[in-house]
Amino acid sequence: MTEQGLSTLLEAIPLPSVLIGRGERMLGANEQALGLLGRQIVGRHFITALRQPSVLDAIEATLRDGTRRSARYLGADGAQDTSFVVTVSRVDSALGAGALVCFEDVTHLEQAGQMRRDFVANVSHELRTPLTALMGFIETLQGPARGDPKATERFLTVMQSEAQRMERLVRDLLSLSRVEAEERVRPTDRVDLGQALASVLHSLRPVADAAGVTLALDRPDAPVCVPGDRDQLAQVATNLIENAIKYGGPGKTVHVGLSTTDHATDLRGPAAILSVRDEGPGIDAAHVPRLTERFYRVDTHRSREMGGTGLGLAIVKHIVNRHRGRLRIESQPGQGSEFRVILPTDRAT
Repeated sequence: MTEQGLSTLLEAIPLPSVLIGRGERMLGANEQALGLLGRQIVGRHFITALRQPSVLDAIEATLRDGTRRSARYLGADGAQDTSFVVTVSRVDSALGAGALVCFEDVTHLEQAGQMRRDFVANVSHELRTPLTALMGFIETLQGPARGDPKATERFLTVMQSEAQRMERLVRDLLSLSRVEAEERVRPTDRVDLGQALASVLHSLRPVADAAGVTLALDRPDAPVCVPGDRDQLAQVATNLIENAIKYGGPGKTVHVGLSTTDHATDLRGPAAILSVRDEGPGIDAAHVPRLTERFYRVDTHRSREMGGTGLGLAIVKHIVNRHRGRLRIESQPGQGSEFRVILPTDRAT
C-alpha cells in the first residue's frame, strides 16, 4: 500500500488512529490522532508520543505475537481530563507487519458513571439523617421514655417531621426521574401561562400568608400561550415561588411577572417570560452557577430546616430544557434574587 493509500485508509477510520510499522515508528496518523497526540508524531518512535506504560506494553506485545490487546489512555483536552480505550491490532501490508492503534473516547461514559455514583451517595446521605433520627427516637420511646406522655408527644412530632422530609425527598426524586425521562420529547399542547400562574398563586397564597409574605402578580390582560406541558410549567412556577417565599423572609413581597417579547436574545425569536423576584438576602455570585445542581444548597442547614430537598431547581432546569427554554438567575447579596424562565412562543400569541 502506498503512503497516499495509507493516509486515505486512516482518515476513513472514525476514531483517532495511528499505524506503527518497521522500526516501531509511526507510519501514519489520521487528523484526529494528530490533534490528540501532536502534529509531528509521524516518523517518530511510538514511545516518544505514547508515554503511558499500559499502552506501550500493549503495543510491544502485539508487535511481538500479533494478538489484539486493549489498554486505557488518559489525556486532557485543555478543559477536562479525558479517558480513552486503546485497541491495538496486528496489520499486514506491503510495508510489512505492524500495529494499528485506535483510541475510543469513553470520557462521557466515565462522567456518567461518576454522576451515578455521586447521585447514589447524595441520596443515601439525605436519607440517612432522618432515618437515624427516627431509629433513635423509636429506641428512646421503647426504653427510657416508655410511658412518658410529654416525651412521647414531643418525639412523635419530630418523627412526623422527619418522615415528611423523607416523603418530600422521595416525591422530588420521582418527579426528577419523570422529567428527565421526558426531556427529549418536546410538548405540543397549548398552555395559557396566565391561567396556570393564577392557579399556582391561588394554591400558594395560604403558604405565603403563613410565612408573612405578600404575593404580587403582574401579567397582561391578553392570554399568553406557549407550546408546553401544563402540569410541568405549573411545577416550575410552584418551585420558584415556594423558594422565594421560603428565602425572601417575613414582611417581604414576592414579585411574580409574566410578559412577552417579539425577540428574546436567548432564543432569537418571540418568547414568553416568567419572572419570580424576592426581596431576600440574595445569593453570592460564586453560588449562582451551581444552583441547579442536584442537592446543591447555599445554606445546607437552613434549607433542611425549611423543608428543602435540594432538587427543586434541578427539576426546574430539566423542565425548561424540555420546553427548549432558558433559565436565567440574577442575584446580589442584600438585593434579593430574580429567576427568569424564557419560553419560546410564536407570533400568533
